[in-house]
Amino acid sequence: MHKSVIALAVAGILAGCGPAPQNNTSSSTPDVVAEQKQQSETERLNQWFEVKYEQKLQQSPLQMTFLGRKDKYDQVDDTSIAAEDEQLAWLAATVEELKTSFDYNKLDLEAQTSYDIWVYQYEQAKEGVAFRKNGYVFTQMHGIHAMLPQIMINFHKVDTAEDMQAYIKRIEGISRALTQLLERAQANAEHDVRPPRFAYDGVIEQINNLISGAPFTEAEQDIPLWADAKGKIDALVAADKLTDEQAKQLADDTKTALQTHFLPAYTALKQWLQKDIQFTDEIATGVGKQPNGTAFYNYRLKAATTTDLTADQIHQIGLDEVDRLTKEMIAIKDKVGFQGDLQAFFKFIKDDDQFYYPDTDEGREGYLEDSRQYLAFINEKLPEYFGILPKAELTVKRVEPFREQPGAAQHYFPGTPDGARPGIYYAHLSDMRSMPKNEMEAIAYHEGNPGHHMQISIAQELTTVPTFRTQAGFTAYSEGWALYSELLAKEMGAYQNPYSDFGRLITEMWRAVRLVVDTGLHSKGWNEQQAIDYFLEKTPIAQGAVISEVRRYIVWPGQATAYKIGMIKILELRSNAQKELGDKFDIRAFHDTVLGGGALPLSVLEKRVNNWIASVKAKTV
Repeated sequence: MHKSVIALAVAGILAGCGPAPQNNTSSSTPDVVAEQKQQSETERLNQWFEVKYEQKLQQSPLQMTFLGRKDKYDQVDDTSIAAEDEQLAWLAATVEELKTSFDYNKLDLEAQTSYDIWVYQYEQAKEGVAFRKNGYVFTQMHGIHAMLPQIMINFHKVDTAEDMQAYIKRIEGISRALTQLLERAQANAEHDVRPPRFAYDGVIEQINNLISGAPFTEAEQDIPLWADAKGKIDALVAADKLTDEQAKQLADDTKTALQTHFLPAYTALKQWLQKDIQFTDEIATGVGKQPNGTAFYNYRLKAATTTDLTADQIHQIGLDEVDRLTKEMIAIKDKVGFQGDLQAFFKFIKDDDQFYYPDTDEGREGYLEDSRQYLAFINEKLPEYFGILPKAELTVKRVEPFREQPGAAQHYFPGTPDGARPGIYYAHLSDMRSMPKNEMEAIAYHEGNPGHHMQISIAQELTTVPTFRTQAGFTAYSEGWALYSELLAKEMGAYQNPYSDFGRLITEMWRAVRLVVDTGLHSKGWNEQQAIDYFLEKTPIAQGAVISEVRRYIVWPGQATAYKIGMIKILELRSNAQKELGDKFDIRAFHDTVLGGGALPLSVLEKRVNNWIASVKAKTV
């Protein structure tokens, strides 16, 4: 799972909630206007995009931190409805200016793509306004209550005393943002929109992990933010950037901020959840039961897949893919000489100790180290399949204890565009029986190279497109690419062990099952248990992981459908290119075409690939 998309989504949500910038959108001086008249329409537009994107970034201090910048380092985004309205109004004004100031027909193909994406993102945001009260604000999967501390711990870099002072100030900002989001959750609850009971339980547990310990009690264990703050202060002292007296003052200020702002905000959220949980559904279902639920789910499908596919169509695609993959699974079962049917083979895969690491610190480190070795193998093969390669490094780490969940999906967080912070492949390792060896190779390629790390790093490093496109996120594209990468790795020589190849089929089946289960839950009236039963019937995935997955789909409607829909489109585009170009088809050039424009809606990606095909044909005439 591309949880960087969760991080980017959080940053994007928060950016979408920021106050409108104060700059006038038409502030060109006469000299600038005269200079622009001598430029091409594409050059003018690209300069315009840089100005607008910078204005947009300035609305989100946390997004800038995520990108490795220190602008507004002591601030946290405004997460209120009012701020969101202001930001949307600003975006609407930019689209109006775009349409009135530039001639689309005078732009080159890349600039037309940039124009289309800017408008697409606005239209998507505008369409989402109607469903503000349908979304779940706090869930076990992607609640901002856990992500705000995570951003502080992992992304708020402290190099100076001023950085630490900004850190302390941000504790107050986190508390304000949390309070604003609590108000939104309460407003949604008044409209009978609440996540199921398990989501409240998960959030309460996460809050307890964030507020249990010193400096709030005399416990030996520190809360995560206090431990992080003390570590960063100590590092400044060790680097001779602080005196002992200054360090003590910063530590005292941090403790005061935590006690005065952080604890009350998180306690208020916890108390409301404990009071409101009685109104939640113990038997979890999808969003179809909500007021306006059907329309909301259709919107979520469109946003996730960037297509107009209906729930029924996606459900059928899922059923067809499940049938195809089942046949391929049976073929590998027979190849290894297993005596018994596929369900018996599933049981063997799930139960046999050879497929698991020990549930020890050594076993966990073994999982991480073997993942690194798989990635090292594939990295040697990349130049044969790609012309553009990422510059950013990749690290493999265990998820931080305060947000680790048994059976939850591995995920990726991007590095900074300048490469100063590497990309991170995270694994949840609290339950080693949910992390089988035979699936880990495919997942490493999905999260690392040639999957998320490669795609996102290349996008961030692009210099041929406006900066906003290097940070664009479209789930069907990014997750479709990562799932395609699992199959591509097989072509690159991976999965020498047939059980690992079976693991690859499991992970693809996992995504096919998602199409059936997600649409089943949200458009066909399935409950949580029906979804779990279908999942367990079609895959050998551990029950703990299945429960975690199904609960993810319930609180995040539509997102899980993007993976398979995106992969299918990329394979379709590749097949068409091979057919059209014959012996002129170059896999490296195809991959560079797909990755070389950053993340795109699938229809825009198809247009890009078709333009590439036409250009290759033109050169061979």
